[in-house]
Amino acid sequence: MFLRQKNSKHLVEVLDLNALFDPHKSEFRGRFNVGEEMPEAESFVKSEVCFPSSESLPRCWLDAHYRDEELRHSA
Repeated sequence: MFLRQKNSKHLVEVLDLNALFDPHKSEFRGRFNVGEEMPEAESFVKSEVCFPSSESLPRCWLDAHYRDEELRHSA
């Protein structure tokens, strides 16, 4: 899976999908997809990346409490 770093517009290959999907983690391991040589893996902050289409990451990947208000109202 590839995401785009918001400030540089470079593509980032996601190496740890579990960390990306886990709302309790703010970072994931990945590497830039630029140049001919494979760069070293590094940590990327989820809030600094988006999908290549510029769409934001789903809230459920970023916020572990994204449904708290909904659950309070249904109780």
